[in-house]
Amino acid sequence: MIEKRVDVTTPHGAMPTFVFHPEEGGPFPLVLFLMDAPSVRQALRDMASRVASVGYTVMLPYLYYADEPYREFGVSDEEMHRRTELREKLTKARIASDAAALFAHAAKEPVKPGKAGVVGYCMSGPFALAVANAFPDRIAAAASFHGAWFVTDKPDSSHLSVSKVKAEVYLGWADNDPTAPPSDRDAMEAALTKAGVRHRIELYPGALHGFAPPGGARYDRAASERHFERLFALFARNLG
Repeated sequence: MIEKRVDVTTPHGAMPTFVFHPEEGGPFPLVLFLMDAPSVRQALRDMASRVASVGYTVMLPYLYYADEPYREFGVSDEEMHRRTELREKLTKARIASDAAALFAHAAKEPVKPGKAGVVGYCMSGPFALAVANAFPDRIAAAASFHGAWFVTDKPDSSHLSVSKVKAEVYLGWADNDPTAPPSDRDAMEAALTKAGVRHRIELYPGALHGFAPPGGARYDRAASERHFERLFALFARNLG
């Protein structure tokens, strides 16, 4: 497996991005792997590498770059507070702009022209949908796992912003998640159905928010393995 760090130029600065792809073969379909709120760390790099191992070039950007140099956050009160500040500064428009920069950089990597995929975790579940909505002719598969804050009172709320999506969408929903209550799941089901988006929303019974990344307090191995199974099948159907 090839793994490297590059700085992707965006309108907001240099975005540290980890790139993964198999050593042999290629070019490969592109997958954007969007980090969760705790930031890029070894667990996410391992997950991105696993996705790449089945035949993709995966780009994992550090989304807080405009306000904080790259770092891995701990769990102290100070770090948790700073992490929340950084998360709240992110917008879907900013993430779409970052995605455009990633697409531009992808021309320098072993990326197969054509359709791409995107997956987001936690705060980035809605960002994955935002990227699919902003780039409907590029994103063919979009997924979210234990996504948070899909439905808000803002005009760019996810349930109001899927009308341009052409991708197949999969939402892996955590159980008893205060950041994604059943009412949000119902709102997203209604919005995706109304927009004619091919989609599946699957509840993971007993799996809490944060079930996918290994090593976390809420890691659930069975749910995490199911998430990889669903993700690989989604990408295989739509990216080849």
